[in-house]
Amino acid sequence: MAPGPDPGWSPDPGFWRHRPVALTGATGFLGSHLTGHLVDLDADVVVLVRDAVPASPIATSWINKVSVVHGSVEDQALVERLLGEYDIRTVFHLAAQSQVGTANRNPASTWTTNILGTCAVLEAARRSPTTEQVITASSDKAYGGQDELPYDEAMPLLAQNPYDVSKACSDLVANSYWNTWGLPVCITRCGNLFGPGDLNWERIVPGTIRSLVQGCAPLIRSDGTLVRDYFYVVDGALAYLQLAEAMAEDAGLHGEAFNLSSESPMSVLELVELLQRLVGTDLHPEIAGTAKHEIPAQHLSSAKARKMLGWCPRWTIEDALAETVAWYRDQLAQNGS
Repeated sequence: MAPGPDPGWSPDPGFWRHRPVALTGATGFLGSHLTGHLVDLDADVVVLVRDAVPASPIATSWINKVSVVHGSVEDQALVERLLGEYDIRTVFHLAAQSQVGTANRNPASTWTTNILGTCAVLEAARRSPTTEQVITASSDKAYGGQDELPYDEAMPLLAQNPYDVSKACSDLVANSYWNTWGLPVCITRCGNLFGPGDLNWERIVPGTIRSLVQGCAPLIRSDGTLVRDYFYVVDGALAYLQLAEAMAEDAGLHGEAFNLSSESPMSVLELVELLQRLVGTDLHPEIAGTAKHEIPAQHLSSAKARKMLGWCPRWTIEDALAETVAWYRDQLAQNGS
């Protein structure tokens, strides 16, 4: 993918070359992009995969270039074997049940994966003599409803709904492993990720683009007024690499949480209007108004990451959405969809 308007920070090839790295959730949306970067950097990558599902278009580029361990992330003995047998130095823990609707329907399985899965990974890392950095993926949803926005890392975690609670709990588990045992762990909290490779058509960005490209009115499940952060997945993957390198240089970062955001919040209707313009159509959305248990407004400040990591996103929201629209146009055309 061509660089964005701000070339910004770039990974250090010497840091990653032949570095043993483990990922949970590697076949997921963010995980597939992060794994692709690591393979390109010549890291020795091991991924934990639970279900055998068709590889996404992003994962197909690397799936035969990594070692694969099959099993569930909450299986602590399995994760410990993975870290031990592959001499893992850096762990990216991204595995999670990530759908709010699924969490509302199946809270127990969401809590098992998101909370006990984090416990298992961190306990395995605590017992591993080779692991030097662990980065866990949380979410802006962990903050819950707050009186003031944007969210910053000093705010309490006030999650109430099942998915949000699962992420807040995993955050507290990670914090406990740092404060009790000094595990070198950092927490990331991202806004709503979008970009190439996301084939979950229930999500607002891919679903809207597909509808518009196919000449159909997109469906908005909320009333369209919900305000969210939308964060480009490529920026997210690069941020994880930058954080891992920074952790290796500065142990003072261990135990910290970092918000990662484009800092360009918009309502669902504003997002759809922007996508309409980028696709080149004036099709108006159908507003269902059926979404439940949603916080009216959520968006993040990334001031801490900018200050402590020197991090900033490469892409503006509009440039990132334009690249995303182009990718989906090509993908839909290739598949005849």
